[in-house]
This record gives sequence, C-alpha cells and structure tokens, in this order.
Amino acid sequence: MLTFPEIDPIAVEIGFIKIRWYGLMYVIGFFAAWMLARYRTRRRADIDFTNEDIDGIIFYLALGVIVGARVGYVLFYNFGLFLREPSYLFRVWEGGMSFHGGVIGVVVAAWLFGKRYRKSFLAIFDLITPFAPIGLAAGRIGNFINAELWGRTTDVSWAMVFPGGGPLPRHPSQLYEAALEGVALFLILWFYSARPRPRGAVAGLFLFGYGVFRTFVEFFREPDDHIGYLAGDWLTMGILLSLPMVLIGGAIVIWAYRTQPTAESIPERAPSSANRKKKRS
Repeated sequence: MLTFPEIDPIAVEIGFIKIRWYGLMYVIGFFAAWMLARYRTRRRADIDFTNEDIDGIIFYLALGVIVGARVGYVLFYNFGLFLREPSYLFRVWEGGMSFHGGVIGVVVAAWLFGKRYRKSFLAIFDLITPFAPIGLAAGRIGNFINAELWGRTTDVSWAMVFPGGGPLPRHPSQLYEAALEGVALFLILWFYSARPRPRGAVAGLFLFGYGVFRTFVEFFREPDDHIGYLAGDWLTMGILLSLPMVLIGGAIVIWAYRTQPTAESIPERAPSSANRKKKRS
C-alpha cells in the first residue's frame, strides 16, 4: 500500500486570496490548448485558422467548459439539491464540475463561435479536441490533490488510504483517469490528427476514446455517495453518460469517412490579409 501524498490544495495564499491547485489545472489546460493550437496551425497549411481565430476559439470554449461543467454537475449529479436550493448552481466554491456537462458547453460555444465568425463547426472541433486531454489530465491531478473522487476499495499494492475515504485502501482512480483520458488519449489524437483527416473524424475519435476510457475507469471508481449504483453493482452515472459518447463518437467517425472530404482536399479560399499575416508569423 502506498502513502497518500497530502499536498495542500491551496497553491498560493496571499491575504484573503486563495488560489487552489484545482483552479490552476484549468488554467494549465486552456494555456496548453492555446499554445498547441497555434503550433498546429503554423505547421499545417490546410488548417484555415489565424492566430486571432485561435484566441477567440479558446475564449469561447473556456466559457463553455466552465459554465457547462457546472450546470452539468448540478443537473446530472445534484438535481434534487438544486430544486430545493436553486442558489446551489452558483455556489461553485463548494465544488462540483462534470466533464459531460463541459462537453455540452463546448459544443454550444463552438457552434456560437462558428456562427458568428462563419467557421465550420466540425473544423473547430477537429482543431481543438486533440488538446482537450491535456486539460482532462490536469483536472484529474487536481482531483487527486484534493483527495476527492477516489476509487473503490482494493488490496492492490498501489492502493492508498484517502483522507475522508475511510480506513480502507482504495484505487487511485483519479490517476487512472489522468493516464488514460489524459495522456493516452492525447497521444492517440495528436498523432492521428497530424495528417489531414475527413472533417469530423478527429472530433468523433475524441468522443469515442473518452467514452471507452471513462467507462473502463468507472469500474475502479467509487460512485458518488448521493447517487450510488443505478443498476446492479456496476452501472454508475459516469457509465450511463459515457456509453452514448462511444456510440455517437463511433458513428461520427464512420459518417466522416463515408461522406466528408479530408482537409487537404477542401479547396482553399483566397488568403485574407489575416491569413497572410499568420503565414508570415
């Protein structure tokens, strides 16, 4: 059994200002996505986005992630409390963010950005999804530091006793998720998206890959106390929300290869001054 490394959840404290590691993980995820998206657009002539486009996309998606993740958590995991206390939706300092809600928020944000700036919805998703796993990995490390969302009890040699998790050792399921939904999924998407693919295929692979990895880890993760198992001793809310992602993601990949052109075969528009500026930078 391993000893849980008790790290102070507060990274920086200046007077009454407290910056938590979990919040910093969001910043790390957004910054990494911004940097890598700019890098990818410089390296790929078939990607029709400028640096200014990237700035706007990241801003929109950051808002979508934060709002969607909070609303999703309240609706999916604590709807009863919300009905009794509607103000709970805004009490973000009490914790509670849902990845599945964040995905919905990102979809809405990408659609709004594409509609406003006349950009392809699928092209936006294909551009940004390879970098999303970095934020997922960072967020799960934040959960680990907070000693929350721990795993089920086990006797494996790398099990840990989590503060607040009782006296029995548990799977460090946050680290499993960081490794699979974060590192492994990032490597898969990064190399897959390095070449032009049918429009929508990268986004579909992200949904499929996350759904598979999250479903797998749910068998090691302790269900939320106030929800428990939805059926038997295996069906959790996480699995219920992830299985549709597997089906939808797989369907999108198949649809993309059957109906969509690859990025390199899409006729390029006459370069605008903004695009010429991007190529020079």
